Amino acid sequence: MSRLQPTHPVGVVGSGTMGAGIAQVALLAGHRVLLHDLDPDRAAKAHRDITASLDRLVEKGRLKPWAKLWALDRLQIAPTLEHLAPCALVIEAVIESLAVKQDVFRELEKIVRVEAILATNTSSLSITEIGAALEHPQRLVGMHFFNPAPVLPLVEVVSGLATDPGVVETVYETARAWGKTPVRARSTPGFIVNRIARPFYGEALRAYEEGAADPATIDAVLRECGGFKMGPLELTDLIGQDVNLAVSTSVWEAFHHDPRYAPSLAQRELVAAGWLGRKTGRGFYSYGEGAAKPEPATAPPAPAPEQVVVRGSGGPFRELLRLITDAGIEVKRRSEGTDFAKNPEACEIEVPGRVRLCLTNGHFAGWDPEYGSGLPAIAFDLALDYAAATRIAVAPADAPRQALDAAVGLFQALGKRVTVLPDLPGLLVARTVTMLVNEAADALYRGVAGAADIDTAMRAGVNYPLGPLAWGDRLGARWVTTVLDNLAEVYRDGRYRPSPLLRRMAETGRKFHD
Repeated sequence: MSRLQPTHPVGVVGSGTMGAGIAQVALLAGHRVLLHDLDPDRAAKAHRDITASLDRLVEKGRLKPWAKLWALDRLQIAPTLEHLAPCALVIEAVIESLAVKQDVFRELEKIVRVEAILATNTSSLSITEIGAALEHPQRLVGMHFFNPAPVLPLVEVVSGLATDPGVVETVYETARAWGKTPVRARSTPGFIVNRIARPFYGEALRAYEEGAADPATIDAVLRECGGFKMGPLELTDLIGQDVNLAVSTSVWEAFHHDPRYAPSLAQRELVAAGWLGRKTGRGFYSYGEGAAKPEPATAPPAPAPEQVVVRGSGGPFRELLRLITDAGIEVKRRSEGTDFAKNPEACEIEVPGRVRLCLTNGHFAGWDPEYGSGLPAIAFDLALDYAAATRIAVAPADAPRQALDAAVGLFQALGKRVTVLPDLPGLLVARTVTMLVNEAADALYRGVAGAADIDTAMRAGVNYPLGPLAWGDRLGARWVTTVLDNLAEVYRDGRYRPSPLLRRMAETGRKFHD
């Protein structure tokens, strides 16, 4: 059986937001759905919520009125677990408690047919550990939907140690038949998305704790320069600071307190204060009536230089040279006194005041790189697309005011807003992206998922502008590894150590998607 047919009934245990959303997905795929909750009032509310959701789809022209009536006719409230006996698939969506989930599946195992599939929507618990309580753990699989389940396409299909490969294939094909984007993953802490996404929040929180910038500025740089749809701090306010911290803590503890996943003290303070984000009216931002979102730090207008001197071939930001030329600024190329030929990814742009502009290499801007002119430096951040970026962050290292103004004016002449940061190693985008690439590389190295599934999961699950492994291919493993090594030299806490796979690829020149 490659997938469940619409004639197969589907059970859902738990009628909260996720359970109701999953039930709606299965209904619209043509299944009869039996929805069970210990609290009858909550189950009745879920029925009303599903009805209202389908009504909205009809109003928007996305669902025919007859299809709505047909779907609701197939939705049944199951007063007890015993009513789920005819189901070919039962999806559990109760609270994130190992003991509670094990109890649910122990009972279900006594009720449903032996060939029925049992699935858990857990986002962080071990499929293997949940299944250890069962007599037949081979039929237990993770089926992790993302909230809101009717809207977000991703489903992580997660194998525990005992899960039958045939069960995985059936659930994978069923999710695809339901219009979802399934990916396969092995049961490790955080699976794909909740593990690989940790640096997106973690690096922003670390920069905030270090006083590099306020939340609005951090978020603006990641959005307008990095190409992310939302900044990490505003996203934690949307998710809920308590929820985001709980996931981070769970992954950190599951990885035996690995510093790569260390929770943020600043976020713990927010949770302790009850500032949980949108749901409480205050988090990193205020959401009360009349509250205005603060503006990011933006440099005032400065005159653009008439000429710059370029050394090196350009590396990941060679596109900037074209933008500078298109802006009518004269570009002179020089190579004397440098050894860029040995480091083709290096490049520097000299601005008036005898100061060089360099793409951050993960170290302090004032640290003289291995190959360079030796001039004082201003570091600038990585961008997803320098032509499309609307903001650039720069960090001077004891540069004279004239040179900083020239650097700001240069980027403003290219149509960018400029944020001046203190000398933050790796600035904001580069340190975040290289850590995402590294985490994805390590997940690939440890067999959590394949490269295509990893990139698909991060794009479909959290809407990243690029899959992290595709991003790594674009930047080059050598450059990513150099940035991480330099960050590791600065912090010396084990957080930034490159994955063995990433380091091997840096030495061989291979790509993740070769």
